[in-house]
Amino acid sequence: VMSLATGNSFAADDKAKKQGEIRKVTQSSLQKFYKIDPSLKTQVDKAPGYGVFTTYGLSFLIGGAGGKGLVHDRATKKDSFMSMAQASAGVQIGASESETLIVFKTAKSMHDFVSSGWELGAGGGASAGAQGKTSGSATSESVITGALYYTLTKNGLQAGGAMAGTKFWKDGALN
Repeated sequence: VMSLATGNSFAADDKAKKQGEIRKVTQSSLQKFYKIDPSLKTQVDKAPGYGVFTTYGLSFLIGGAGGKGLVHDRATKKDSFMSMAQASAGVQIGASESETLIVFKTAKSMHDFVSSGWELGAGGGASAGAQGKTSGSATSESVITGALYYTLTKNGLQAGGAMAGTKFWKDGALN
């Protein structure tokens, strides 16, 4: 008979393992962003905080994507683990894996993002990543008020114009 305390320790170990995996992916993603645009390192280093998310999606006219990531608060050194979901409709066909970097301009914008975390955007354009290569946008979009937003795609192709609704929220199981 397994005690409840043992069950809780398994849950805590699993939570710590998942947090560790997200931190590892975050550091790997940051290195990719810095390689494509070295000026991003200075922006991240000077910012009150940043967020990094890895998403996986599939679309054929109507699409969806989901992923995980974290927001790092430079002042408190605290990581808030978050989830992300995106739905889109429009003329689009593709499968994609992307990494998103959000550089917060103010502590308030970062705290607002962590607490309410909602973004709704309309976008058009094309991005492609060849197998094993990473293509990145060198320009940022002010999609989230008070933040700069960068996306890298890899191993995928996403083309067309679409209306996209994206929701970021704190992951209760990981915080």
